[in-house]
Amino acid sequence: YELLGGDLLTPPSPFTAHQQSLRRLGIRLSLYVDSNGLGEVFFAPFDVVLSDVDVVQPDIMFISNERSHIVTARNVQGAPDLVVEILSPSTSGHDWTTKRELYGRHGVREYWIVDTDERTVTAFLPRDGRLEVVRTFREGDELSSFVLDGFSVDLGKVFEVGLGDQ
Repeated sequence: YELLGGDLLTPPSPFTAHQQSLRRLGIRLSLYVDSNGLGEVFFAPFDVVLSDVDVVQPDIMFISNERSHIVTARNVQGAPDLVVEILSPSTSGHDWTTKRELYGRHGVREYWIVDTDERTVTAFLPRDGRLEVVRTFREGDELSSFVLDGFSVDLGKVFEVGLGDQ
């Protein structure tokens, strides 16, 4: 469940490609963050409380050591440093518009939208209280982070064909 502007949303379970990309990207992010002692990586379902009427569950999120105070025993109280949303047919519109605006307004430092159909990752950074596109990474590119200095991953490894794609 997510709460966006006071409206309760109950998206269906994600497809196989969504879960495969989440696992492949999430493992690589977690290993990098853990091996460098940078903070924590969390996966949905885990609530991020941005306001009384906005509670989201990003697919993947990174919270730096400097912002570790926003992690409580029950949820995250505030904006993660990096938020990753993997598109699903039922959530795509919210990820590109409503959540992008919400994350920008609340201070997310970097936002990625992963499109498993197009095999792209679009990276956004804040500018004037909004999240603006800075780059679209394509299959074959090395995805790098602006927040996690030194992190990179070959997108071919994130989007490789799995059992559900055959």
